[in-house]
Amino acid sequence: MRQPAHGGNLAWAAALADCPPDAILDFSASISPLGPPSSAIAAIVSQLSNLRHYPDPNYSELRLALSHFHQLPPEWILPGNGSAELLTLIGRELSQLAATMLMTPAFGDYYRTLAVHNAKVLEFPLDLGARELGVRKQGGQKRDVFLSSPHLPIPASQGCGLLLNNPHNPTGRLFSRESILPYLEQFALVVVDEAFMDFVPPDEEQSLISVVPEYGNLVVLRSLTKFYSLPGLRLGYAIAHPDYLTKWQLWRDPWPVNTLAAAAAIAALEAQEFQEQTWKWLPPARNQLFQGLTDLPGLQPENSAANFLLVESKQSTSQLQQKLLKQHQILIRDCLSFKELGDRFFRIAVRSDTDNQRLLAALKLVLSAEC
Repeated sequence: MRQPAHGGNLAWAAALADCPPDAILDFSASISPLGPPSSAIAAIVSQLSNLRHYPDPNYSELRLALSHFHQLPPEWILPGNGSAELLTLIGRELSQLAATMLMTPAFGDYYRTLAVHNAKVLEFPLDLGARELGVRKQGGQKRDVFLSSPHLPIPASQGCGLLLNNPHNPTGRLFSRESILPYLEQFALVVVDEAFMDFVPPDEEQSLISVVPEYGNLVVLRSLTKFYSLPGLRLGYAIAHPDYLTKWQLWRDPWPVNTLAAAAAIAALEAQEFQEQTWKWLPPARNQLFQGLTDLPGLQPENSAANFLLVESKQSTSQLQQKLLKQHQILIRDCLSFKELGDRFFRIAVRSDTDNQRLLAALKLVLSAEC
């Protein structure tokens, strides 16, 4: 079976580990272990009888819920079959520009959508050494907030596009809002993929959604599947000027979002207790996992603002991945699809304390066997 380019391929992992897929402990897909919210599941069940009807082609209720959530008019929001579907539409838009700048290492799907439309790509490496530390108070206590800047060169022509994600995948780096804003004056179209921004607490997040109405060349992509643990439903949305969204609507197939996904999304957006629980859970869980990895010989994790950690290894990570699977039924995400990282990095999701401790114990056994 072919090596997966994305995380979460349990069929491939189970075949390699010679066990059922549900026996695999999956750290390769960066999905919250806390969900889905019970209200989202209840909403799905409540809509089963409506499967005999077509969805509303305009998704009026879903757009209204997203409108209230982000305090934007509904016509500035376009739901999609996962943010991947919307990315494909945006790739067609970017292909009409002179070139599109990508900061590397970059999410592999960016290359896919740009290649499909024969877009010219300009690559610029992320400076992993450039990082500033911001300190903010929360609840009377200080919390360290690591902020970065993309440090991208100014394009020779203003007819270029920029596609980046924030927080950055696969490093987890969080770029400050202020460091991205100048690029809106320098590029014809700026697309910011905020698939993991939900995991950043509101007092620390660096989203550009609030300034979309001020910039006709800004597109923000969001996912509702990672934070709310609903990847099987495939749901994301784009926030951009209505002129873009009207055009993209004409480019795609009808009814891209199914009835169950739309209902679950509306319920999830209202799950405030779940949102608060996630923001409370993630920082200490991530810090404990970070420290546990740091204590293991030959591993160096990168600080992250998201629900995953990028880890540098002195050993081959593809071999490490196979040993964890065959010996412990644990799946980590190798970084072979990120050409700049290769076989010396892997990425892992932050899961429950029990799961995280199981991973650390398995890594300790595998790494000690190599010494």
